Amino acid sequence: MRARRYVHQHLRGCWLVLALACSTCVGPARAADSGGTRDIDAVARVSTSVSELRAGPGLSYRVIHRAERGESFPIQGREATGFWLRVYLPDGRSAYLLGDSADTVFLDELDGPAPGTPGFFSPPPLDTAHGGLSMSGGLFAGSGYAELKPALVVNRSLSLEPYVGLVLSRSGRSLLYGAGATMNLIPDWAVAPYLHLGGGGFTSLPNEDAFALRRQTLVHARAGGGLLASLRWRIVLRLEATNTVLFDADSYRNAQSYVAGLGSYF
Repeated sequence: MRARRYVHQHLRGCWLVLALACSTCVGPARAADSGGTRDIDAVARVSTSVSELRAGPGLSYRVIHRAERGESFPIQGREATGFWLRVYLPDGRSAYLLGDSADTVFLDELDGPAPGTPGFFSPPPLDTAHGGLSMSGGLFAGSGYAELKPALVVNRSLSLEPYVGLVLSRSGRSLLYGAGATMNLIPDWAVAPYLHLGGGGFTSLPNEDAFALRRQTLVHARAGGGLLASLRWRIVLRLEATNTVLFDADSYRNAQSYVAGLGSYF
C-alpha cells in the first residue's frame, strides 16, 4: 500500500508539472489575483500528522513553518531536483513542502473554499513568534523623535518591550529609555488595536551654547496605544500615540508623542 501511494503521489506530481507548463504556454485558465502573481491551479494538502515546511528544497534548510494534517497551501511550482513543492504560506513567504507528506489537489477537485494567494495584509505572526524588533519615528513634544523597541513575546496577546528613544530639539538632545508591556486587544485581526504602558528615565543633554539649560535626569511614565498592521513576510506597521509624564520630586510635565514605524516578529 505504501508503494502504491508513493507511485500515485509522484504521478499526480507529474500531472501537476504538465498542467502548469500547459497553462503557461496556452494561457491562464483562471483570473490572476490582485497582486499580479501567476494563477494557482492546485494546492498541496498535508496528509501526515505534522509536516515541516522549509526555507529551501532540502532537509538541510531550516524549518520556517509546521503544518498539521488537512492544512492546504497554494502551489507555486515544483523543484527540478527531488520531490519538493514550492508553496505560499499565509504570510506571503514561499516555503518548500516535501511532496511525500502532502496530496496534490487540483482546484476542480477541492472540497470547500480554496486557499488564495496572500494579499497585502496577512495573518498576525504572533502565534509563532518569540521576539520582535521595531523602529519608529515621529514627534515628541513637538520635536523630532526616533525610537528602537525590541520585544519579548510572552503570548499572542502580551509582549514585553524595552525601548530607547532619541529626542532632537534646537536646544539639544534627550534620551528616553525604559521598559513596558504591550497588550494586543484582538490578536487575530490583521489590523488590530493595542495598548502600551511603560516607564523609565529621561535624560536631557543641552547644547554647549545653551547656557540657561543644564543636564537633567527625570523619571517618566507613559501610556498610549495604536494600531498594529500585519503585512506580508512577517512585516508589521505600527502607528502609536502616547502621553508621557516627566517628573522629579519638585515638578512634572506632560509630553505627547506620535510615531509610525516598521518592525518584524520572528
